[in-house]
Amino acid sequence: MLQHWNTSEYALTPGDATSVAPLVKIHGLATDSHNDRILLTDVYLSSLTAWQWIVTHFQSHVQYVTSSQLVEPGIPTDELGAQGFLEMSDSQQSAEVAALRALGWRLPATPAGAVVTGVVAPSPARRAGIKVADRVVSVNGVGVSSACAMVSAVHGLAPGARVRLSVEPAHITTAGVITWGSARTVSLTTAAEPRGLGTSYCAGVTGRDRSWLGVSLEDGQHYDLPALISINTANIGGPSAGLAMALTLIDELSAGSLTGHAVVAATGTISPTGMVGDVGGVAEKTVAVQRAGADVFLVPSVEVATARAVAQPGLRIIGVTTLRGALRALRSLGGAAPVPLTPPR
Repeated sequence: MLQHWNTSEYALTPGDATSVAPLVKIHGLATDSHNDRILLTDVYLSSLTAWQWIVTHFQSHVQYVTSSQLVEPGIPTDELGAQGFLEMSDSQQSAEVAALRALGWRLPATPAGAVVTGVVAPSPARRAGIKVADRVVSVNGVGVSSACAMVSAVHGLAPGARVRLSVEPAHITTAGVITWGSARTVSLTTAAEPRGLGTSYCAGVTGRDRSWLGVSLEDGQHYDLPALISINTANIGGPSAGLAMALTLIDELSAGSLTGHAVVAATGTISPTGMVGDVGGVAEKTVAVQRAGADVFLVPSVEVATARAVAQPGLRIIGVTTLRGALRALRSLGGAAPVPLTPPR
């Protein structure tokens, strides 16, 4: 029957626009409670049956994406939830670091291993029980400080080699909170690299990998922050709230109104250095923030046209490429320049 026949398509529809400040707790630095409203916004992602696919085509503000657009080749869609929560966890850390740096804090990064961002099925890693967000800290007894360090350690091994990984297993709650356990040893046997994967992106690693584990990786990084910061983003995945979280933290840690008391929504990834990256579902997010009563919507510059195409009169769309640029935009609206309440060290 159509209602049970699953398609390979997903629907993006407008989600919620939520004020970030009530989600934030900061211990260890002085804060100023403002009445400013800085909104993060999300979209709903729904797997479609054939019947739902037909029904949604009669609805407005729906974007369709295929499973191949959501995951890398070979990665099953059952990892989407964990990947989204890992992206949110990374985004929170980046927002905290970018915000504190914008206020004058010097926060060097400490390498923290190679973090698994996807596991191919089938693959040696999948069979060994490796999961998204697990952190690999050594290969065959040799410490690895980054994704490329792990690639280098496996690159030249012959297929069929036995490999011992020291892995800090990730535990992800149903709400998306990630914690890591003590390192355990995981043994697996490498396979020959499947055709069509291309060459490594890591400096110093040339040619095709001889051995393959079936994981995608990112660098793990640790920062020694001057405060304990938590942002309750339960059940929200993805990296697109980074800019909104960074702006809210700056607002909380500085005097004056950062927004000039306008209702400001923001979407965009954030890097620890304050770079703003593009995100998906901007049209649907524009609908959501308009419904929430936003006056201004900060979006990545490359997506201004997309937002303006669906925005109604009264919502001002401003494109930004950096956190510094977003702060300048807010000052042009009457917002205060951020002055940290606690002098940075």
